[in-house]
Formats: sequence, structure tokens, C-alpha cells
Amino acid sequence: MSDQGRQAAKVAALVAGGAVIGAGIGLFFAPQTGVETRRQASRYARKAQLQATRWNRTVHSRVKDVVDRGKAVFRADDQKLKIEAA
Repeated sequence: MSDQGRQAAKVAALVAGGAVIGAGIGLFFAPQTGVETRRQASRYARKAQLQATRWNRTVHSRVKDVVDRGKAVFRADDQKLKIEAA
């Protein structure tokens, strides 16, 4: 991984960590009962899970497209080499 990639990963980890810590602190100062807070946290978790699933499918699809294009380019180059060799 390049230095730039590592730096981006560190920033992403810090942002995610800050979000988790902020959410935890927010739960302590929430002006609602524990039942309401748990219900709200449960809804948020379900929404986050759906969002992550959608994101995962999108990324998977795009990566598959890029891999397929790379394979097609490789096959085309291989065919050119075979034609030139003949």
C-alpha cells in the first residue's frame, strides 16, 4: 500500500472512531429514557446495516466491472501477440 493509501486509511479510521465515540457520549447525555434510546439505537443500527449492504453491493459490482474490463484488455493484447507471432 502506498503512503497516500495508508494516510487515507488512517484518516478514515480516525473519522469512524470519532463517530463511534461521539455516538457513545451522545447516549450518555440523551434526554430520553433507556427504552427509547435503545429503540432509537436499534433503528439506527438497522439503517446503517442496510446502507452498508448497499454500499458493499455497489463496490462489489464496480470492482467486478473493472476486473472484467482488465481481463478483456488482457485477452485482446494476448490475441494481438498471437497474431503478430504467426
